[in-house]
Amino acid sequence: MKFLLYVLQGALVGLGAGLPGVSGGVLCVIFGIYKTIIEFLADPLHKFKTHFLKLLPYGIGAIVGVLASAKFLLFFFEKYENFALCIFIGLILGMFPSLFREAREQGSSWKSYFSLGTSMICIFALLISLEIFSVKITPNFLWYVFCGVCVALSIIAPGMSFSTLLMPLNVNDEKLGTLYNVLLDGIGNLQMTVLIPLGIGALLTILLFSKMVNNLFNRHHSVAFHGIIGIVIAATVMIIPIKSFTTSITSCIINIVCIVGGAMIALLLDKFNQKFEK
Repeated sequence: MKFLLYVLQGALVGLGAGLPGVSGGVLCVIFGIYKTIIEFLADPLHKFKTHFLKLLPYGIGAIVGVLASAKFLLFFFEKYENFALCIFIGLILGMFPSLFREAREQGSSWKSYFSLGTSMICIFALLISLEIFSVKITPNFLWYVFCGVCVALSIIAPGMSFSTLLMPLNVNDEKLGTLYNVLLDGIGNLQMTVLIPLGIGALLTILLFSKMVNNLFNRHHSVAFHGIIGIVIAATVMIIPIKSFTTSITSCIINIVCIVGGAMIALLLDKFNQKFEK
């Protein structure tokens, strides 16, 4: 039963990694496996015996979650983009209690909240700039490597969502929409021209940054985690479909219901996870 639960949690991590504004790393934190993953990635040779079997069911679930969700997400966002975004916003809001609980695990200080404010302002500036100076790109090998870098960062830096960085990047083909949509299509159809550079980018990022991130969280846990929360806040605000709230009363009500529903699901999941761990 534990193995099946861990596979399910891994599938949710894989699913969450692809959702706009949601970070696979955040879900790893919620499920209590983030530190284990970072320790393993930072020193795989020495941690293989103690960590590999623990992470195996999560890895199986994550692969299944990513492959199963890619086509569904692409279809869902093409047909019901605003409602989908509201559900995911609700999921993120429901995760905040667990995020703050983890951030304050070793106490907090003014430095923690300074980190939160600074990271929030920086991400706001970055995402607003991407929207103002919208540049259309042509997807190619290097762009898919960049996608891999973003995917890896969303795991080793909880709160970072690769979709948040890819969605503002419009591609030349209007039918494809954004680089995020192109990536989902490539994963869902198992296109090697997408998956190979994606894997290269992810692997290089993990090798270069996982140990640094591990040391950062070990030495400055509260400051680092509050910084991540600032990133989550900014990313969440930027994906709110404001126009859909003003289209009609019905649309506004459905959006609110989606947000509340998403938040309730996240809170119940967190509560269940806490009980299981106890």
